[in-house]
Amino acid sequence: MTEQERIHCDEVVASLLEYLDGELDDARRARIEDHLAECRGCFSRAEFERALRRRLQALATEPPPDSLKRRLKAILDEF
Repeated sequence: MTEQERIHCDEVVASLLEYLDGELDDARRARIEDHLAECRGCFSRAEFERALRRRLQALATEPPPDSLKRRLKAILDEF
């Protein structure tokens, strides 16, 4: 991958929720996966988000409201 094709941490963080939700095209998803394979900080953040989602899904009997998703995203954006 060339330097021009590389994705940076701020771009990964901005796209992390869409990545985890499977909402990105194949090219963008691949770039994020390449970055996560190399960047421990972003990888840890993605793993935290995955674990949080699993916990919430295990506790919830119905899907969380969009307002909760927005609040969680705002908290993670400050992380």
